[in-house]
Amino acid sequence: MEKTAVRGAIPASLIATAVLISSVAPLATDMYVPAFPHVARDLAASTTAVQLTLTTFFVGMALGQLLGGPISDQRGRRMPLVLGTVGVTLASVVCALAPSIEVLAVARLAQGFAGGWAMVVVRAVLVDLARGSRLVRVLNLMSGVGGIALILGPLLGGVIVQFSVWQTSFWLVAAAGVAMTACVLRFVPDTLPRGQRHGGGLRTFVTASTAVLKDRRYVGYVVVASAMMIVVFAYVSSSAFILEDVNGLGPIQYSIDFAGNAAAASIAALLAARLARRVPTRRVIGAGQGLGIAGAVVLLAAGSLLDAALVPVIVGFLALMLSHGLSTANAGALASAQVPEHPGTGSAVLGMFQWLAAGIGAPIAGLLGSDLTVAAAQLALAGLLVSLIGFLVLARRNPPARAVVTP
Repeated sequence: MEKTAVRGAIPASLIATAVLISSVAPLATDMYVPAFPHVARDLAASTTAVQLTLTTFFVGMALGQLLGGPISDQRGRRMPLVLGTVGVTLASVVCALAPSIEVLAVARLAQGFAGGWAMVVVRAVLVDLARGSRLVRVLNLMSGVGGIALILGPLLGGVIVQFSVWQTSFWLVAAAGVAMTACVLRFVPDTLPRGQRHGGGLRTFVTASTAVLKDRRYVGYVVVASAMMIVVFAYVSSSAFILEDVNGLGPIQYSIDFAGNAAAASIAALLAARLARRVPTRRVIGAGQGLGIAGAVVLLAAGSLLDAALVPVIVGFLALMLSHGLSTANAGALASAQVPEHPGTGSAVLGMFQWLAAGIGAPIAGLLGSDLTVAAAQLALAGLLVSLIGFLVLARRNPPARAVVTP
């Protein structure tokens, strides 16, 4: 018999499962990022080629979210979720065994596809069960608690690089995939009853996508959340080279700094969750964007005037991650709130654009010039300005209707 659920209290076990599944991206990137210089040496690859393995992962994430959302609207949430977690496991095994940078890039595409598929379906499960400020709180709580993976990922990555080989990180993601599958089978009901499923599959998705993309404020919040991913991965894809190769930090030192920034982003997201019922969400997003712009300016000054001095670089990176913690999940929650009649599609479109943006941001810093610090700052600043346009122009509040004065 099919295991279904109705809207009501969301069990802690379900939220924990959603956190675990949503951790696939930080686990698959943050454990791997400290090893970038080692991957480049072991596979005889360039810096840009190694950064492109992030791009293929994020393109896979985008495609997985694009297809996972509508198929779960058609088939229900539970079995598509199982397929996604099993796919993460199998693709991670291939990554660990990859003999060349080309094979690794393709395997990362498959890993991202499966992870994106699973992430969009579990997000749709939460949207099925919550609305309004409750949804904002749940998504920020998930983002904040999920920051544990952001903290542990780089620390584990540093330890792995110091005492083992970089392939170990992918074996750990494969083990996490097994745990995800077990948790889905045990704790996740199907939150989309048969009577509420769409029969049209991708055709219905195209129609629903057209509908959600006609909502100006939805599009605005999608732009905010997506542009913030460019900011994050300007940092993620460049920081190992800047801090290890330029500033001489060891893998463990770099991982501690990376984990500290991840912890700061997690705390910021938890703070945003606490403020959901007290402070307008838009105000929190605006504060995060202002902080991010300040951080990008500090980073730009460090690169162009101070020879990438360690302290201002660390301060700039910290401000970018705090900006992410305050802005990204909140923008995603407000986007979902704009299209409650299309939860799966709205989540899929949001996820697709977010991870496409991440895929664009990951290699661009390496292509902007030889000074990675300046390039990362320029890319982060560009992402923040695009995010501001989405926030202040597209997602602006509708002006109040003018009173009609009868002569």
